[in-house]
Amino acid sequence: MSERYVGGWEQAGLFNPLNAPTPSYLYYITDFGTNSSGELGLSNTTNYSSPKQLGSSTNWSSANPGTRHSLAIKTDGTLWAWGLNNKGQLGQGNITNYSSPKQIGALTNWKIAQGITDQSLAIKTDGTLWSWGNNYWGSLGLGTSGNYTQISSPAQIGSLTNWSVVSGRGQFVLAIKTDGTLWSWGYNGYGGPLGLGNLTSYSSPKQVGSLTNWLKIAGSNYFASAIKTDGTLWAWGLNNYGQLGLSNITSYSSPKQIGSLTSWLSISAGTYHMFALKTDGTIWSWGQGSKGQLGQGNVTNYSSPKQIGALTIWSKIGTGAYNCLAIASNGALWTWGVNSGGELGLNISTYSTSSPQQVGSLTNWSMANGGNAHTLTLTY
Repeated sequence: MSERYVGGWEQAGLFNPLNAPTPSYLYYITDFGTNSSGELGLSNTTNYSSPKQLGSSTNWSSANPGTRHSLAIKTDGTLWAWGLNNKGQLGQGNITNYSSPKQIGALTNWKIAQGITDQSLAIKTDGTLWSWGNNYWGSLGLGTSGNYTQISSPAQIGSLTNWSVVSGRGQFVLAIKTDGTLWSWGYNGYGGPLGLGNLTSYSSPKQVGSLTNWLKIAGSNYFASAIKTDGTLWAWGLNNYGQLGLSNITSYSSPKQIGSLTSWLSISAGTYHMFALKTDGTIWSWGQGSKGQLGQGNVTNYSSPKQIGALTIWSKIGTGAYNCLAIASNGALWTWGVNSGGELGLNISTYSTSSPQQVGSLTNWSMANGGNAHTLTLTY
């Protein structure tokens, strides 16, 4: 089983207006970690274990890394990409890597951009959904499939104009429409991460059940989780480390509720672990913990949600492959887990930690979002 990872700042929560950065600020992109393909956008391929500002622009509105590439949108609605481009995931019509931001086309109506493994997804202000990069098992959603096919510039998925949220992996994708329905497509083996009650792969969007109250989604390594409008938490797919949070290691091919609480606010998925924020400001983790990524001060796996510490100060969350990131209500950034490329931002390139550590002393962090071994942030 190959591991293909994408993390993300609250995943779907990145695109929820309630959690989005306040527009009145001027936002810089700051990043750190592995930079072998130029994924930090700093015009070089040097790794950095402490935060580095990307240029001097203050007009970034969102930023989201894939495994080894990054996407960002400016306040003028333009879309930019940089890093690894071996499958056309930068949307430039070629497979050339770029170590500094390069605009995708000339359009100014991009609203949401999601980098995943060797693929990218985006939603425009008109509600249309677009994809490009590698087409694992039809994960581009274009009705075609082939593990060795790729598209190096944005292609529209169908003709609908009511897409609102998107999240994914290199092999499967999840999306929510404005009517609250949940859709999925791509690879569906290893437990059924599409949530369709089967193990059949699909190359175009298929609705997950008939409910219309889905709010947030997070997809990772053959498993997925979602929050409904009532604050309940759900999961499905591969469960070999207990990452579904159902107190077992049984895989499920359709959504199963995690407990009975209605206080879940946002979610984020690592390779085989989950990370969540409640409305009371507490943070929780479960799944694989062998690399300290659960923040519990140990290397133990947990098959049900376990609170990280006792603090109630947390406001935003994100994950990397085997690490987590959290922003406190005072704007301070905290990280923990694997630090193989400096992705924890602690100014140490090989030190890993199983409990939260503050990144510097600044309190101007607005977003923190993890790729495979690099971290992308917004600061003001």
